[in-house]
Amino acid sequence: MPRVRWNGGLIVALLCVCWCAACASLPAPAPATAPAATPRIQGAQGALSTTRARALLAKRWPQGRLDPATQALLEQQATGVPLIAGNRCTLLFDGPQTMAEMLKAIRAARNHINLETYIFDQDGLGLEFADALIARQRAGVSVNIMYDSVGTLGVPAEFFQRMRAAGIRLLEFNPVNPARLRSDHWELNQRDHRKVLIVDGRVAFTGGINISSSYARSSLFHSSGQRRQHGSAEQLGWRDTHIKVEGPAVQAFQWLFVRQWAAQDSQNLPDADYFPPTVTAGDKLVRVLGSDSTDRFDIYQAYQLAFQQARRSIHLTSAYFVPDQHTIDALTAAARRGVDVRIILPGVSDSGLVFYAGHAYYDQLLDSGVKIYHLRLTVLHAKTAVVDGLWSTVGSTNIDTRSFLHNSELNVVVLGTEFGQQMELAFQEDLRNSDEITRAAWQQRSWLDRLREWAASLMHYWL
Repeated sequence: MPRVRWNGGLIVALLCVCWCAACASLPAPAPATAPAATPRIQGAQGALSTTRARALLAKRWPQGRLDPATQALLEQQATGVPLIAGNRCTLLFDGPQTMAEMLKAIRAARNHINLETYIFDQDGLGLEFADALIARQRAGVSVNIMYDSVGTLGVPAEFFQRMRAAGIRLLEFNPVNPARLRSDHWELNQRDHRKVLIVDGRVAFTGGINISSSYARSSLFHSSGQRRQHGSAEQLGWRDTHIKVEGPAVQAFQWLFVRQWAAQDSQNLPDADYFPPTVTAGDKLVRVLGSDSTDRFDIYQAYQLAFQQARRSIHLTSAYFVPDQHTIDALTAAARRGVDVRIILPGVSDSGLVFYAGHAYYDQLLDSGVKIYHLRLTVLHAKTAVVDGLWSTVGSTNIDTRSFLHNSELNVVVLGTEFGQQMELAFQEDLRNSDEITRAAWQQRSWLDRLREWAASLMHYWL
């Protein structure tokens, strides 16, 4: 599945727009010093008292690792987004498991379904989702779908018209054709890269998985079998990660969806109970971070602060890795102060330019002690990180300028050792299916590869 689907004419148009926007840049990381205060934590019944918030943040965290209270306060300062207590978080691995859970939630919907996606293909899986959504709309459930215009370029209009005819509200995000705009501004370079499903205001999903049959082929994750031959991206399974959230944090997902819809469409969403009374569903502390044309840097700043504060480990998995200099500086500084920095990157990719552009940064990272691995026999599409086994994030954001500066993205940050351990176990399993890129081996790569890296790196801003 191509990262962006377009023809030659569209490439030229997009590059012109991107060139005009080239003066934009990522901000410096937020200051890594926190005042003497307690982070805000929201619960099912409202804000927690200072005493309860301190007790919750101090609970069961080992010494010698990232300080959760400091980290939470720094993130709050940088983003203005509070932590939310009382949630259940379930990790979902690869397309088949994730699609099964999402379809189960859709078919159980009683009030409304809000779906926001970059890719919604007209293929076997896309048709199954469309049928399920149409069935719920006909059963009286309010169904609203927001899909990206570039991500769905090439999908026949009839596919969406069939859902629209059934009564589903559909909104095309930033149409490539400005004649189809429903808002005042044509922002071709601003894409909606989120993958979000919200059902009845009580359960939400996000991560890296689009609605496409490409994700129907699972990776080697949780598999004892090893394929011997490398295949093309079209033949291989896709390794991805999603998260299912239940509890008060779902309201934060809902708010981001409603705000995104309102920015694109002057018409209101159909009446529904979008914000039902919240209930405690688990014990996870969660921060829901969204980036868009208004608040572009919350996810970026959260990553930067986590890297700066790391004391023991940074374990990063990134499908598209074309880091800005601040991110490189944060990762290399962590490695030099003794933090175990490991990055799992694609061994095969659906985007050749991004693949080689990312390679251009390997020398600097390897020289500082960062360890780099290539996942083999699988197309890597996950966007996750776990720091010190305590700070974890799952979402749609790639480690590149496009995600941090131009795309609408959504990431969930989860604080705690239990969820962090699940993230670590997943990272270690991916590590076993990966090959380490050593400094000596990297120096032996061909001059043709070096030329490809140099050429791709010239376009790093636009990838």
